[in-house]
Amino acid sequence: MNRHLRIGTQALLLRGGGAVLLIAGLGLAAVTERSLLAHHLAAVRHGGDVVQADSRGPQPGQHGSMVLVSGTPAVIEAPHDAQFNLTVATPVLDRHVEMFQWREVHVGSDVHYELDWSDQLQDTRRFEQPRGHANPRVMPLRSARFVAGKVQVGGFTLGPLLVHALPGAETVAPDPSRLPANLAASFSLYHDYLTTSVDPGSPHLGDVRVSWQAVPLQPVTILARLDGDRLVRASQADDQGFQVQVGVRSLGDLLPDVPDPPEFTTARRSGAIALAALGAFLLLWERRRRLGDVVLALAVGVTAIGAVSCASWLGGDWRPVLDWLAVTAAGVLVVVVLHRRMGRA
Repeated sequence: MNRHLRIGTQALLLRGGGAVLLIAGLGLAAVTERSLLAHHLAAVRHGGDVVQADSRGPQPGQHGSMVLVSGTPAVIEAPHDAQFNLTVATPVLDRHVEMFQWREVHVGSDVHYELDWSDQLQDTRRFEQPRGHANPRVMPLRSARFVAGKVQVGGFTLGPLLVHALPGAETVAPDPSRLPANLAASFSLYHDYLTTSVDPGSPHLGDVRVSWQAVPLQPVTILARLDGDRLVRASQADDQGFQVQVGVRSLGDLLPDVPDPPEFTTARRSGAIALAALGAFLLLWERRRRLGDVVLALAVGVTAIGAVSCASWLGGDWRPVLDWLAVTAAGVLVVVVLHRRMGRA
């Protein structure tokens, strides 16, 4: 009697433990896949799933994905201001031209005129009192923007939109010795700009000054879609389709509304299958077919985890649904084959 009671108690414990392990495996799988689904749905609003890139540049299988990469921009083809013979290793170089002119200033009902630097031509014909405040009719030079032919971050080439989006500006001091002869006769260096003023501290009407600003080479983090070997805007995104920030940033810094994906996804999935398989093995303990039951339990675990994972992705991306559906079908097939063989044995 005691022996039968002990055997019954042992069987009950094995079944209970097997059920607990099976449920734990199913729960781990469900939590993992639902977390991945939540990350995926949030990331889709900004262009799609994100690949954490390193400094090796584009890798196979990344085309079309959103790529998060950090690094200091590398200027492969520097911009060149041919008119002033100025080349700077920067993603974007801006030339800023100003002329010393009369400006009309309105303060309430009063109007007065003052000489000041302006990058726009002040049209004297529109002044209320044009007499004595005549300005030159044309700007002798124009402001301009020069963009690098090729810029890379972490081995990824930036598309034109991303190059223009790189933040920051710093003044570039020109080298007068490199000026063409026609401009060297008119311009001289004063502080960090070139000027036609004989006395830069006391400019005269019509004097011109030219300065340059460049985007600094500083660490940045970029999130954009990979098209071939270039990072571009994701046209299907709900927002602007890319992010550019100074410094090394995480995905949460750039997209705070996107939850982080679960870590060690492969290990969590393998652990879920192992728990479910061990639980199934304990439930099959009384069959006493040890070798066959190990394979059968593993197939049951794969089938159960595949079914739960497939169901967890419903309403999300169809690819994981189909992948897990294939895993489930394979598990069911193995279970049926093994069950029939064991039945005949």
